[in-house]
Amino acid sequence: MADMLPVMRIGVVGHGHLGQYLVERLQKEGAQVGLTLVFVWNRNTDKLRESVAEELILHNLPDFTDRGADVIVEVCHPKIVKDFGVQFLSKAHFLVGSPSALSDPQLNQELRQAAEHHGRTLYVPSGALWGGQDILRLNDSGSLKALFIRMSKHPSCFRLTGDVLSDWTEDEGRRVLFSGSVAELCPVAPNNVNTMAAAAIAAGTLGFAGVQGEIVSDTALSDYHVVEVEVTGANGFTVHTVRRNPAKLGAVTGSATYNSFWSSLLVCKGHGGRVYLC
Repeated sequence: MADMLPVMRIGVVGHGHLGQYLVERLQKEGAQVGLTLVFVWNRNTDKLRESVAEELILHNLPDFTDRGADVIVEVCHPKIVKDFGVQFLSKAHFLVGSPSALSDPQLNQELRQAAEHHGRTLYVPSGALWGGQDILRLNDSGSLKALFIRMSKHPSCFRLTGDVLSDWTEDEGRRVLFSGSVAELCPVAPNNVNTMAAAAIAAGTLGFAGVQGEIVSDTALSDYHVVEVEVTGANGFTVHTVRRNPAKLGAVTGSATYNSFWSSLLVCKGHGGRVYLC
């Protein structure tokens, strides 16, 4: 039965913790689900050699065009989305693992236009965003009035621009680092707020400027991240959810997000010229 599956050729850009997880699963399970790995790129190719066959290592990212990928998966940094996103979409569907990059209105528009022009899909994974499809349905029906997301993590799990957290101590407890629009927040914590960025994509009528977010440092959270989502709809409708995402100290990404990302990859079968929350 597996032999009859149409094969999607996958390129992975980035080999941090999430990239390693995806590459390992693609190599072990890809054939069973119709996926095959055609390249892996990392800034430091030496780190790839222990786990990736030499013929799969892409030494120069602009050479991705030679590998014939059907889907390119970015799991490294928003700058890659900015520098290569449009090029990726000219040749393949693009699963953007750093959707905080889309908080830049010009880049957001350029990527959407490229997807439409080339008949490709810009996939945005839900990640740690539970209820993303429900938010999308409320948005599309015109019933979504407000959306707020709070992400709380141990201070060692944040990667912030500037020195906002340079003075943290293990006994300080809880500290609100930022509260405001997701558009303002993404440049402050580009690696930590991809869940919020995915929510802003789902809540298209509100957008990055309308969706509100808050990041909180909490030294008590040594085993998990906390994601709170509050959705406000028409006629006083409100839903507030709180989820825990298991995570080790220093981990930017919670472990539940890894499986969610794999599930997102499995639906990348091409939806033609659009942005697709998966």
